[in-house]
Amino acid sequence: MESTARGAIINGVAPILILLLLGSPVAAQNPKPNDNFLNNIALCNGSDRSSPEPQIIGCTALIDSGEHTTAVAIAYNNRGDAYTSKGEYDRAIQDFDQSIKLGPTNAKPFNNRGVAYLKKGEYDLAIKDLDEAIRLNPNYVKAFVNRAETYQKKNEYDRAARDYDEAIRLEPNLKAAWNGRCWSRAILGELQAALEDCNKALQSEPNDAATFDSRGLTYLKMGQFDTAIDDYNSALRFEPKLAKRALWTRACQVQEGR
Repeated sequence: MESTARGAIINGVAPILILLLLGSPVAAQNPKPNDNFLNNIALCNGSDRSSPEPQIIGCTALIDSGEHTTAVAIAYNNRGDAYTSKGEYDRAIQDFDQSIKLGPTNAKPFNNRGVAYLKKGEYDLAIKDLDEAIRLNPNYVKAFVNRAETYQKKNEYDRAARDYDEAIRLEPNLKAAWNGRCWSRAILGELQAALEDCNKALQSEPNDAATFDSRGLTYLKMGQFDTAIDDYNSALRFEPKLAKRALWTRACQVQEGR
């Protein structure tokens, strides 16, 4: 998820890793890199998305090869991302620690370590890392979205909404930001604004269960119960693994806490 979602070497880092590795001492000794070397680069880039394991294998090989320090920092970051996607957050954090040690001015491992802490429920540590990611890169959209989600977990919905504001300013078509702000605004009672945000999110992804869930809550708080039921049913239709009881329990808890 950059950890908001699992990806390859995130947001253009893959080409950088390839260039660094092909310019490394090992590659210089072998002007025509062997297939195994190139395969490890590809795997560490996330070329095989069948599971996190191939990425872990490729990155581990690069880490163990004694390559260029910056390339190793990127490999640690990507292996940490793969461990995060496996739910092995402590191992992920260890890799992000190493990536940060080798490349302390790179915002990505701070963002990714923040996500690992978020997933562990260590919200204050997550905020600290995401603050640093944004300090290093003030235009880092995903770090704003991740920090907003962390603020939601801390029930600090006003701060979450402000981070979503910034994410939308930087990337106006980011569905996750519109949906996240919809949810935050619904909790804060800004219902018409929340409804507009959810509708905007659904314009870009009409089958998104999470957005129907958020809009269902908005309609519920507006007293439009039949419309809320329709949205909750749509959420379940598009994501059958959602538990209907969980949706309604969450909505009712929010309703009771108004």
